[in-house]
Order: sequence, then C-alpha cells, then structure tokens
Amino acid sequence: MKVLAVDDSRTIRDMLRLTLSGAGIEIYLAEDGQHGLEVLEGIAPDAIISDINMPRLDGFGFISAVREQDRHRATPILVLTTESAPELKARARAAGATGWIVKPFDPDKLVRALNMVAG
Repeated sequence: MKVLAVDDSRTIRDMLRLTLSGAGIEIYLAEDGQHGLEVLEGIAPDAIISDINMPRLDGFGFISAVREQDRHRATPILVLTTESAPELKARARAAGATGWIVKPFDPDKLVRALNMVAG
C-alpha cells in the first residue's frame, strides 16, 4: 500500500513515517497542501492522510483540489487533525474526505483505518 501524508508538523510526519513504514506501508510525505499536490503528481497512492490547519494551502483546499483530479476522485482521504468540531467534520466531508482521525493518533487504529479504506 502507498500512502501520501500531508502535515505541516515535522513531529507528526516523523510519527506517521515510523508508524506506517513499520506496518509495511510505503509512505510519501508533504509539508502542506501545496507541497502535497506537487508530491501527488508523481505517485498514485492507495490513500491520503491530510491535516486541516496548514500554511499555503489548508486541508480543505487540498482535499478539494485532489477531488478535482479524475484519477484521485475515489482515493480515500483521511483527515488527521487536533480539531474535532462537528462543523469542521462536515466541511471536510463536503470537500471529499473519507474519514476523520483526531490527534494524537493511536498507531494501530490508524493502520487499521487505512487498511479498511484502502485495503
């Protein structure tokens, strides 16, 4: 499985890399939504993980931009954020998010969620 993870926090990116590569998942990392779109050009991930609050292009903008691309219309997108407000979840769903995971994340649950949406 290939996963693109987009988060402006180096700590979170490091944790995602350790968690996912430890589970045998090939991981690609990006620092914000804009960088995520650039990385996405060269890969075909089975799933995408995105933060919401990021510089340059936030998670909502990133998810919308991904959904506008035909080849990623059905790619599962999990939002990984500290936010838990229902209106933000609704906005993420409206933009095209598949699921929502609140930080700090449980590594096993994250891997299970990825296997569920992309397996």
